[in-house]
Amino acid sequence: MPILNSIIDAHQEITAWRRDFHAHPELLYDVHRTAEKVAEQLESFGVDEVVTGIGRTGVVGVIRGRGTGPTIGLRADMDALPITEKSSASYASQNAGLMHACGHDGHTAMLLGAARYLAENRGLDSDVVVIFQPAEEGGAGGLAMVEDGLFERFGIDAVYGLHNLPGLPEGSFATCSGAIMASADEFEIEISAKGGHAAWPHNTVDPILVAGQVITALQSIVARNVDPLASAVVSVTQMHSGSAYNVIPSEATLRGTVRTLAPRTRDVVEERMNEIVTHIAAGFGATAKLNFRRGYPVTVNDPNQVAFACDVAASIVGEEKVERFMTPMMGGEDFAFMLERCPGSYLFIGNGDTSGLHTDEYDFNDSIIPIGVSYLVELARSATSHRR
Repeated sequence: MPILNSIIDAHQEITAWRRDFHAHPELLYDVHRTAEKVAEQLESFGVDEVVTGIGRTGVVGVIRGRGTGPTIGLRADMDALPITEKSSASYASQNAGLMHACGHDGHTAMLLGAARYLAENRGLDSDVVVIFQPAEEGGAGGLAMVEDGLFERFGIDAVYGLHNLPGLPEGSFATCSGAIMASADEFEIEISAKGGHAAWPHNTVDPILVAGQVITALQSIVARNVDPLASAVVSVTQMHSGSAYNVIPSEATLRGTVRTLAPRTRDVVEERMNEIVTHIAAGFGATAKLNFRRGYPVTVNDPNQVAFACDVAASIVGEEKVERFMTPMMGGEDFAFMLERCPGSYLFIGNGDTSGLHTDEYDFNDSIIPIGVSYLVELARSATSHRR
């Protein structure tokens, strides 16, 4: 399906929606203005059912079909990040310390564009559910919507997500079957020792020395405990201890993140971390406790749904612009919670040669809007029909 003229004609208007969202970024579940704008737009499009408050501040719209095919969900995320934007654009963030640095403004605008087209051009064999999710950036808004009965209430049979990716050629697509994004876990290690005067270290048990040994040993997990054909990242990103030059403190705290692409690997890393932390501390006469907090699970694409979504993307941009076997990424994504409950796929759309995600100079590439809207429209039309 080539990009439809009506979608091309709407490009400027959808861009204006996107830039309005960009100028008014909101954090986590506090996406009240964004959610209100989304709900108002869906109602103005003639969407058959608009429901707010799913997953606290999520918005769901239902576009009714004839009921002869599967019901699909199309998901976009709405929240921004706590980053101060470095931009001179007329639509730069007006909310101090907040910024759409991941392109959720573009995702929301593209899904709105698709919803309008589908509402105005009926003929779907079954329902399409458009899902506008809060709190993707660390708040598990996807899980909140799932636990609020998203799939049961709206009878969704398959669910699809789309995310922009800087560095991927503009308007191209990339994905893979199976694990595409990593689980995202956090840890905190609390070391308790014996402080004292720095001039007499033999009378102390130095928690900073213990912390240093723990940091080094943790890196052996990926090198020596994880299957070389599996993937894992253990990153210590914080160390807090002490307050004076001449005092050995009595406590130290380490914090960081763990990323894996398989549940078994996740288990192995947690088990080994606990053993390393406990025994190294004991070897120095200290004690230590690991607090391992499991966050987003692995994002796992259904192979059949990936093949279908890639075929749809290829029908729009050509097979040469669709990478079906991309290397998985170690970033996390809470669309994983939706894919745990329902088969579906998660694709990246190229943002072109732009600043990276989660940086203060990032901006969504408005040129890809017609391609993204067309993909979502054709995904809905094909998925709900017998053309699959």
